[in-house]
Parts: sequence; C-alpha cells; structure tokens
Amino acid sequence: QVQLVESGGGLVQPGGSLRLSCAASGTIFRLNTMGWFRQAPGKQRYLVAVITSGGTTTYSDSVKGRFTISRDNANNTVYLQMNSLKAEDTAGYYCNYRLETTAWSRYWGQGTQVTVSS
Repeated sequence: QVQLVESGGGLVQPGGSLRLSCAASGTIFRLNTMGWFRQAPGKQRYLVAVITSGGTTTYSDSVKGRFTISRDNANNTVYLQMNSLKAEDTAGYYCNYRLETTAWSRYWGQGTQVTVSS
C-alpha cells in the first residue's frame, strides 16, 4: 500500500522560509510525477507545484518565483522549498503522485500545516 508522509510545516513570520518534505513508500517513486497541493480552511484543495519523473517543474501563479519543488529519488522524497512566505500561503500542504498519463492518487496523507503570521 502506498504511503505519503508530509512533514516540515510550522509557524513562520511573513517573509520567512520553510522546507516541506514528503516521504513516499509502496510505489516506484522514480517513475512518478509528484505534486504539492494546499488547502486553506473552508477552501478547495488545489495544486501548487509539480515535478515530473524527468525533473520538469511547473508552478501555480500564486507561488511561482517563491517556491521550488525538487525530488531525491534515492530517498523517495519530494521537497517544497518555500521562500518569501505570505499570509495567504497559510494552509495544509499535501503531496501526491501519479504516472504522467494517469490521475492523481486517491490516497492523501495527513498533510502538514503551514501558518504564516506575525
């Protein structure tokens, strides 16, 4: 069974930085496209960053230039480096995976909470 475990969230002041990690198990990690999603209270979950098996990255306009997604295939881990954080970045952050020609997994981990506040 595939497991996704997010970590690294916390409370940070505006302008600060955090690095989130997502450890994946039970899947052939190197073949997967990986993504980071976020969901604020009362809002829909949406995709903010993607990295393909080949290392191509894409970002939502709301985070482009501030966030960087990366992966370490040797450790089955995907990261989200978040810089210049804003209050509107406050959300639960979740990772997910898919093959390039399939939908995102039905499984969601517990997520990790990021709170940006002064």
